[in-house]
Amino acid sequence: MSLGKLLIVDDDKVLLRRLSKSMESFGFQVKAVSSIEEAETAIADIKFDTAVLDLKLADGSGLSIVKKLASTNPKCRAIMLTGFGNIATAVAAMKVGAIDYLPKPASAEQIKNALIDYDKPLPPPPEDPMSADRVRWEHIQRVFEQCNRNVSETARRLKMHRRTLQRILAKHAPRS
Repeated sequence: MSLGKLLIVDDDKVLLRRLSKSMESFGFQVKAVSSIEEAETAIADIKFDTAVLDLKLADGSGLSIVKKLASTNPKCRAIMLTGFGNIATAVAAMKVGAIDYLPKPASAEQIKNALIDYDKPLPPPPEDPMSADRVRWEHIQRVFEQCNRNVSETARRLKMHRRTLQRILAKHAPRS
């Protein structure tokens, strides 16, 4: 059973590969690309039914792709994935036509459900959600990596004392 043509755009190669395989196993015909330029080329060649787009890409914002998808197929359902979730970007995604906005890490099952069951009420909460400590730790790690592992810059961006950040970074990840 085919669930239609799916465009996946993410500059994280590992996530792109894993998500592509999972979505193919669900029945989607997947086209996976890692940049806006590649996405625009694919959109010109293929009429997609659905799309999973990373918000922040190396060459721009995934929001620009939503508009291009809608111009080729007004019924295309696009969802945004982001590691930088906040209300402002969620609102911006909805305004340009995204049907959902999921924070990373999102499971392939959650993404599939967002694409297929977009008009149904919200699903029940996850059986085993990440703890607040784990979410905080992952956010700190993500910002640390984006600051090229520079402790002082990371601390400044997180509005945290540098020594406090060093203590947090020295610890292991909290359990789920």
